Amino acid sequence: MSKPTDNPADPFKKALAEATKVMAEDAELTVTYSVDPPGQTKDNVRLPQISRRMTRDEVLLARGTADAFALRHKFHDAAIANRYLPQGQMARDLYDAMESARVEAVGAQHMPGTASNIDVKIGVEAARKGYSQIRTSSEAPLSVAAGYLVRHLATGRPLPAGADNVMNLWRGFIEDQAGEALEGLGDVLNDQKAFAKLARKIISDLGYADQLGDDPDQEDEEQQDQAEEQQEEEETPDSTGEDEDQQEQAEADPERSQDQQQDQSQAEVSADDLSDQDYDEEAEAPEGEAPLDPPPPPPVSDADPNYEVYKTEFDEEIGAEELAEAAELERLRAYLDQQLEPLKGAVSRLANKLQRRLQAQQNRSWEFDKEEGILDAGRLARVVANPTTPLSFKWEKDTEFRDTVVTLLLDNSGSMRGRPISIAAICADVLARTLERCSVKVEVLGFTTKAWKGGLSREKWLAEGRPMQPGRLNDLRHIIYKGADAPMRRTRANLGLMMKEGLLKENIDGEALEWAHRRLVARREQRKILMVISDGAPVDDSTLSVNPANYLEKHLRDVIAMIEKRKQVELLAIGIGHDVTRYYQRAVTITDADQLAGAMTEQLASLFDSDPRKRARVLGMKKVS
Repeated sequence: MSKPTDNPADPFKKALAEATKVMAEDAELTVTYSVDPPGQTKDNVRLPQISRRMTRDEVLLARGTADAFALRHKFHDAAIANRYLPQGQMARDLYDAMESARVEAVGAQHMPGTASNIDVKIGVEAARKGYSQIRTSSEAPLSVAAGYLVRHLATGRPLPAGADNVMNLWRGFIEDQAGEALEGLGDVLNDQKAFAKLARKIISDLGYADQLGDDPDQEDEEQQDQAEEQQEEEETPDSTGEDEDQQEQAEADPERSQDQQQDQSQAEVSADDLSDQDYDEEAEAPEGEAPLDPPPPPPVSDADPNYEVYKTEFDEEIGAEELAEAAELERLRAYLDQQLEPLKGAVSRLANKLQRRLQAQQNRSWEFDKEEGILDAGRLARVVANPTTPLSFKWEKDTEFRDTVVTLLLDNSGSMRGRPISIAAICADVLARTLERCSVKVEVLGFTTKAWKGGLSREKWLAEGRPMQPGRLNDLRHIIYKGADAPMRRTRANLGLMMKEGLLKENIDGEALEWAHRRLVARREQRKILMVISDGAPVDDSTLSVNPANYLEKHLRDVIAMIEKRKQVELLAIGIGHDVTRYYQRAVTITDADQLAGAMTEQLASLFDSDPRKRARVLGMKKVS
């Protein structure tokens, strides 16, 4: 047997791992290579996989990623970062992006070669996310642009193509709002604590001061003042001096002292009388009457009674046809078809494969030799040959997936903008038509919010004095693209609404999932399937800025636990670019939106598969590479 040849990439991977440890000044650091997205923990660095071919792009990307992680390990203090970390999600994104830029700028001062390597990494990420095609600032992430600008100002290096586009779209706004703070950037690069304070100042100047939370330095000052006050109180003489003064005054002026005691006694009696009067009024309240206070309202969420919503009056559940004119929907649908023309052939082949698998299971099957049912004509010859033989009957066996409804719940958040939402829309269209031909009813729903940063709910919260812990603080928009009973030919244009500019905003997954679940439970079909397509955790800047950081995520977990415990609905999820297996028991993660069509068809086909072992094997998938 011939000995297998060594991987030619292994020496390079080993050398890069050792260089990363040296640069990070941590010999115990673990460096691995994986097809999973790159990542970093306290003791581990995960770099992009390098194939046997060792292409130039693979090598440069791995070196840039390794340098970025090593510099962060060396120059970033997690304790300081957490101390000044803002509470709101948008403010956190800005803070993290600027801190990453600081670390890379400091690294470029000490090791200039890292700057060009990290430039390659930034360029690859910008190309992957399509930053060069963005034309308006509303489509470009502000946090990314701020990080790019800080890096550009700190190092003086031009940014790679795509990244410079995002920076320039926001540069005028950032410099207009926070130009004065940015002027002091060079003085604080090597002092993470001073830089963190500067970053919070920039975030405030950009309009996100309400997401910063309490100033940790001010809290320290208040605690110090309280300690000093407490110490002064302990050193202050007790009240015995006052008692001695009152006694001396009583001896000098007995009549005045007697009047003061009499007034004090009358005040105590009056207070007792008032208390008794209040008690009598409560005791004499007529029996059988409704209490003065109305009964508490029912909980907003069945999954978590403690989940709060500040105002529901601004939420809406609306049909797609009500959000755009018919002519506009047709135009958007045509645009969607044009965008996905190269993908439609592959999607159609997958849909045909799904249909063949379903229809193969949908063929009639019979149980024979029954005492009643439909007369089995094929066995009449036995009766003719032997009249004493009883007649034979047969029954038709029902297929598992008859009387089934499927709901596709699509994440309509801003992070889905571009290719992911286009592919999600066309896949929902193809799957709906395919399942409809197999007598399976399909409902297509979407979820987002009506506004960025809270909308009318937040305005009302501000007008009412900013009550603490308001709960969900944004206006929901739940969209019905296709009802389960509506034929696909009448609702096909509705899916084009996802291409409408300005539709995709925030995502509050927990309430959307509970809404879709309630709709399914109310259906008459025996089998109900809910498929969620999302690209990450729930995010709403307005809500997270005034509630605990895990407020929405906890509610999502509670809703999923409720659905999986009740077992009225079969729940599965597909994550685009983000691992959703930490939320859902039955989930699959895809790394590219182009894989969505295959993942959807395989997941649905597996649910209808008659072989339970095969079904379990497919549903146990965690990642599609």
